Amino acid sequence: MERDILIYDTTLRDGAQGEQISFSAEEKLRVAQRLADLGIPYIEGGWPGSNPKDMRFFQMAKNAGLKKTRLTAFGSTRKANTLPEKDPNLKSLLQAETPTITIFGKSWDLHVTEILDVSLEENLGMIFDSIRYLKSKDKEVIFDAEHFFDGYKANPQYALETIQAAISGGADIIVPCDTNGGTMVHGVKKIMTVVKESFPGAFFGIHAHNDCGLAVANSIAAVEAGAKMVHGTINGYGERCGNADLISVIANLQLKIGKRCINDSKIRQLTEVSRYVSDIANIPPLNERPFVGRSAFAHKGGVHVSAIQKSPLAYEHIKPGAVGNRRRVLVSDLSGKSNIEYKANEMGLTLGGNGYDSNRIVKEIKQMEDQGYQFDAAEGSLELLIKKFTGQFKEPFSLHSLRVINEKNKDGGSISQATIKISAEGEEEITAAEGNGPVNAMDNALRKALSKFYPRIKEMGLIDFKVRVLEGSAGTAAKVRVLIESRDGRDIWNTVGVSENIIDASWQALVDSIYFKLCKDQAEETRFN
Repeated sequence: MERDILIYDTTLRDGAQGEQISFSAEEKLRVAQRLADLGIPYIEGGWPGSNPKDMRFFQMAKNAGLKKTRLTAFGSTRKANTLPEKDPNLKSLLQAETPTITIFGKSWDLHVTEILDVSLEENLGMIFDSIRYLKSKDKEVIFDAEHFFDGYKANPQYALETIQAAISGGADIIVPCDTNGGTMVHGVKKIMTVVKESFPGAFFGIHAHNDCGLAVANSIAAVEAGAKMVHGTINGYGERCGNADLISVIANLQLKIGKRCINDSKIRQLTEVSRYVSDIANIPPLNERPFVGRSAFAHKGGVHVSAIQKSPLAYEHIKPGAVGNRRRVLVSDLSGKSNIEYKANEMGLTLGGNGYDSNRIVKEIKQMEDQGYQFDAAEGSLELLIKKFTGQFKEPFSLHSLRVINEKNKDGGSISQATIKISAEGEEEITAAEGNGPVNAMDNALRKALSKFYPRIKEMGLIDFKVRVLEGSAGTAAKVRVLIESRDGRDIWNTVGVSENIIDASWQALVDSIYFKLCKDQAEETRFN
């Protein structure tokens, strides 16, 4: 496939420098394999001279079958007053046995004289010697001109001399870096234009950080000025405020500007890749992330929903499916009947039952949200609510009594016990269970009681539990909202409960969660039978 722009991913190196992110060598390999499948042409695996983990990754990656992706090792130029063949960092880079090596060198005179504490001339020699040495070993060499934009603003002549040293050494690709992330968009475009004009035969890229929230915009500006390679990370992970988010870079360049970065058939995988890397990094996905976030195509206002029913183009800049995402319509006190009608149709529900039309349902929801419910965060409870209003829901069990006891012992430990009596399928059942808290005990007791009647209840489990005090002036007597997230082997759903009593609010959310599971299973059995 012929590409207009080469994408260079540094999630495994620069991205791993982000706070709370740490990949094992095995996790790095999984991410690299997924990025290779997406069609990323360059994947920077790490700095083999800095730690054993990165070197182990490079050893494992040799036989990983990364297709046409060029695995890249990263490191610095030789040390001052050291021959390149004697430099331990350059030796480690060669030991990684990657086809491409990226080295960085200083382009800002402040860093040369005050941080490295070497002469400007020695720094140029470090760049030239390192690249020439690596080229003599038949490596493709990418030069990251670190702090280039700040360096150019401080001393343009010297900054350009560092690029000349890299080109003279034989560098294949030169990548000016906005390392501090402080350059404005117009500044990046202006400086990149000068650089391109100064070295007309060279191949340039861009490496932008996000300290001013401009990394993606600066990357696109550099492309407009002639850059042919863009560095970045999946989800914008990286040190401080992160790097250019390659998800947004690829989507903008390919879908908005027409610059091909990956195969057209792979663009639909962007949402899945974003969430895959998020899961391995153990960082919750950002709902508001452009293109791939859960809220990227979510509509809440009634006017908006009414409009997209007529023409999605009215409030969506692309089709959600183009990047593997989907449209979501939310219901809240800001909603109108269009929201309810859209959700009911999406859920396969019929409105009008029990005399409830969409306007009456909207009115009920607005009143409940005024009491503290939040249905845009609890679509499981919303579906049950619409079913109840329209007579399309029958409670699969009913509660007779519930007792919860929390016992704390002298050693500081505690145990919760729940005893429950329910009716289901014309029978009564009494059970008890323990848990590491009252909600866990209730959950265990309720599912224990129900498993006799509904064996598939064992498939589900609670994966998140959140409590929020809705108005704090009443202190410990304040009303609370409980949100529960549950899952089985196929789906994830959210439910809500509100009460002045945290146990009661938790019970409401818990029961809705189980109701939703049972209704879902019943619908599946009906469909397949």
